[in-house]
Amino acid sequence: MTTDPSAQDLRARALAALAEQTIELPSWAFGNAGTRFKVFSTPGVPRDPFEKISDAAQVHRHTGVAPRVSLHIPWDLVDDFGKLAEHATDEGVSIGAINSNLFQADEYKLGSLTHADPAVRAKAVAHHVQCIDVMRATGSTDLKIWLPDGTNYPGQDDITDRQERLAESLQQIYAELDPEHRLILEYKFYEPYFYTMDIPDWGTSLLHCLALGEQAKVVLDTGHHAPNTNIEFIVAQLLRVGRLGAFDFNSRFYGDDDLIVGAADPFQLFRIMNEIVRADALRPDSGVNFMLDQCHNIEPKIPGQIRSVMNVQEATAKALLVDREALRTAQRSGDVLGANGALMDAYNTDVRPLLAELRESQGLPADPYAAYARSGHQEQIATERVGGQQASWGA
Repeated sequence: MTTDPSAQDLRARALAALAEQTIELPSWAFGNAGTRFKVFSTPGVPRDPFEKISDAAQVHRHTGVAPRVSLHIPWDLVDDFGKLAEHATDEGVSIGAINSNLFQADEYKLGSLTHADPAVRAKAVAHHVQCIDVMRATGSTDLKIWLPDGTNYPGQDDITDRQERLAESLQQIYAELDPEHRLILEYKFYEPYFYTMDIPDWGTSLLHCLALGEQAKVVLDTGHHAPNTNIEFIVAQLLRVGRLGAFDFNSRFYGDDDLIVGAADPFQLFRIMNEIVRADALRPDSGVNFMLDQCHNIEPKIPGQIRSVMNVQEATAKALLVDREALRTAQRSGDVLGANGALMDAYNTDVRPLLAELRESQGLPADPYAAYARSGHQEQIATERVGGQQASWGA
């Protein structure tokens, strides 16, 4: 007869897994953001990609789990990407995914990779070749594509033709990848278009990835679904077929809010991480990249990212504390309430002391958020970063 793992064993395994967890930060989260009505300015915001990376490094120094920074092209264009990568190394971090931009050129009003005009599609493909060159220069291995293409009115364009054009464009981009590269393809339920999006859901993204090959994976953005979508079901399905490439973690109340992850529904975040732990996909070599994709509109940027990282860590810790043997026993015996209780016991655990212990064992502050507030760094950059143009949407 198999004995249930003791709480002490669960705790030890949780600490070991948490010590290996990493979370990638988005460079754009450190710039000014806002709403459709206004972009708000904050003192101390970075003025160039080098300062963005320095700010991301502050998050890593305080949390110990954020060693990579995603770049956005052209927002993070520099003359010398080798120099930018060296700067990241000097700051104790590295360059993560390279994100393309298909939503700010006038030519893309009616589509980019799906446009009816071959010249426009060629421009969009060429932009991704540029992004792949940035990957080579920085050591990045992931090309992340969020496709903003779609239509606003029935009959505006042929739905099937757009899918065929998209498939052809993606094949051209995929052919440019090096063997160690991945193309990770995002989807979004709606916005900026409202009748159809050309990649509106995980199934459409998965179909294109399957057609492309093993180097193509799906990106799941937690804000890109219809209300009440069971996101953890999607996570489980993509893990099951080995095609979950990355997360974009954020939080939503109504739409693609891009708020701090776990702010609206921390229980959902726990349920997602429960599927990750169940599939043993938390391992660094699992192929699943845990990334943040957020805009800090009214809160300071570095503390916002620190809080986000801590929220992901807490959800992960709770998922790691689920008594898997008790859960499976209850599930197989049809004990509905017992199975639910096994999850709820873990979710209701206060894991902050466990994470504080982990951080202190690694020479990190027990409370990264409070430690950053005490450091005086926020006041320092507000004083030093005077002049120039602050990074923002499109910069």
